[in-house]
Amino acid sequence: MKLLVRNLDRDLSEEDLKALFEPFGKIQSCTLVLDQKSGTSKGFGFIEMPIPGEAKAAVKQLNGQEVSGLSIRVKKAE
Repeated sequence: MKLLVRNLDRDLSEEDLKALFEPFGKIQSCTLVLDQKSGTSKGFGFIEMPIPGEAKAAVKQLNGQEVSGLSIRVKKAE
Protein backbone atom coordinates (compact mmCIF):
# COMPACT_ATOMS: atom_id res chain seq x y z
CA MET A 1 0.00 0.00 0.00
CA LYS A 2 1.38 3.41 -0.96
CA LEU A 3 1.01 6.19 1.61
CA LEU A 4 1.25 9.95 1.15
CA VAL A 5 2.93 11.79 4.02
CA ARG A 6 2.42 15.57 4.08
CA ASN A 7 3.41 18.58 6.18
CA LEU A 8 6.93 17.28 6.83
CA ASP A 9 9.74 19.46 8.14
CA ARG A 10 11.86 20.43 5.12
CA ASP A 11 15.00 19.34 7.01
CA LEU A 12 13.68 15.77 7.50
CA SER A 13 15.71 13.16 5.59
CA GLU A 14 14.47 10.00 3.86
CA GLU A 15 16.16 8.02 6.64
CA ASP A 16 14.20 9.98 9.27
CA LEU A 17 10.95 9.40 7.40
CA LYS A 18 11.65 5.69 7.05
CA ALA A 19 12.48 5.47 10.76
CA LEU A 20 9.02 6.88 11.61
CA PHE A 21 7.29 4.02 9.77
CA GLU A 22 9.63 1.09 10.55
CA PRO A 23 8.01 0.26 13.93
CA PHE A 24 4.78 -0.57 12.04
CA GLY A 25 6.25 -3.10 9.61
CA LYS A 26 8.26 -3.66 6.47
CA ILE A 27 9.05 -0.64 4.27
CA GLN A 28 9.19 -1.42 0.56
CA SER A 29 10.25 2.10 -0.47
CA CYS A 30 10.59 5.59 0.97
CA THR A 31 10.77 8.69 -1.21
CA LEU A 32 10.94 12.36 -0.28
CA VAL A 33 9.82 14.73 -3.04
CA LEU A 34 12.62 17.22 -3.72
CA ASP A 35 12.65 20.59 -5.45
CA GLN A 36 14.55 20.19 -8.74
CA LYS A 37 16.39 23.51 -8.52
CA SER A 38 17.39 23.63 -4.86
CA GLY A 39 17.42 19.90 -4.05
CA THR A 40 15.57 20.57 -0.79
CA SER A 41 12.48 18.73 0.39
CA LYS A 42 9.07 20.02 -0.70
CA GLY A 43 7.61 18.86 2.63
CA PHE A 44 5.97 15.63 1.48
CA GLY A 45 6.87 12.12 0.47
CA PHE A 46 5.69 8.58 -0.12
CA ILE A 47 6.07 5.35 1.83
CA GLU A 48 5.25 1.94 0.35
CA MET A 49 4.40 -0.88 2.75
CA PRO A 50 3.67 -4.32 1.23
CA ILE A 51 1.32 -5.50 4.00
CA PRO A 52 -1.96 -3.50 4.02
CA GLY A 53 -2.68 -4.16 7.71
CA GLU A 54 0.68 -2.69 8.72
CA ALA A 55 0.15 0.33 6.47
CA LYS A 56 -3.30 0.96 7.96
CA ALA A 57 -1.86 0.75 11.48
CA ALA A 58 0.82 3.29 10.51
CA VAL A 59 -1.82 5.68 9.13
CA LYS A 60 -3.95 5.33 12.27
CA GLN A 61 -1.02 5.98 14.62
CA LEU A 62 0.95 8.60 12.68
CA ASN A 63 -1.74 10.78 11.08
CA GLY A 64 -1.83 14.00 13.12
CA GLN A 65 1.28 13.13 15.13
CA GLU A 66 3.73 15.94 15.79
CA VAL A 67 7.12 15.45 14.13
CA SER A 68 9.77 18.19 14.36
CA GLY A 69 7.12 20.62 15.57
CA LEU A 70 4.71 19.97 12.69
CA SER A 71 1.53 17.89 12.70
CA ILE A 72 2.06 15.42 9.84
CA ARG A 73 -0.76 14.07 7.67
CA VAL A 74 -0.69 10.46 6.51
CA LYS A 75 -3.19 8.86 4.15
CA LYS A 76 -3.43 6.28 1.39
CA ALA A 77 -1.97 7.71 -1.83
CA GLU A 78 -4.53 8.13 -4.62
